[in-house]
Amino acid sequence: MTFSIVARCARTGQFGMAISSSSPAVAARCAHVRAGVGAVASQNITDPALGPMVLDQLESGLPAADALAVVTADRPHIDYRQLLVVDREGRTAIHSGRQVLGIWGEARATDCAAGGNLLAGELVPMAMVEAFTAAKGHLAERLMLALEAGLQAGGEAGPVHSTGLKVADRLDWPLVDLRIDWSDNPIGMLREAWTVYAPQMAAYVQRAEDPTRAPSYGVPGDE
Repeated sequence: MTFSIVARCARTGQFGMAISSSSPAVAARCAHVRAGVGAVASQNITDPALGPMVLDQLESGLPAADALAVVTADRPHIDYRQLLVVDREGRTAIHSGRQVLGIWGEARATDCAAGGNLLAGELVPMAMVEAFTAAKGHLAERLMLALEAGLQAGGEAGPVHSTGLKVADRLDWPLVDLRIDWSDNPIGMLREAWTVYAPQMAAYVQRAEDPTRAPSYGVPGDE
């Protein structure tokens, strides 16, 4: 049903994740990032409340494994959940419950963790981790490459229809928050959206912080 990756950029301290699924609007439920804190994917038979719960534990100072342990301990229906976590030190943790659907897998490296369920093959997450660790550039681009590598490795057993890319930098709101909620080619459309957004990204931050110094909007009527 889903494959995803959560990651930290060791150079910038940014946190992000990329995710895709056969279900609609997957990123609306499963993508959780918080500036200076971490990133969490809450997937499989999803409980969206778990993402903020884990982030709260990370923000309190717990490392990824301990934060995950606190949230999953004795929690009802936790066997149906799959959670991926990365913290501010690049430490990672994964919970894959006993009721995770179909072929599932998980993989970890410093600064990133990938996982999935109802996969075409259990090595899809490893392909994502390898692509991420080999990539250069902005965290969002590295996540995009990892997502594309997961698809190329087989992705989900059936066709995917939604996807998302989310990155937190130093502000309270996400630096990147791109979603394709329903399409026959969601990852391709996400790549197109990221290609359009990337060169404008810094300008949107500037407009928020100091509109007097912001570049023009480049739309009709803007002078």
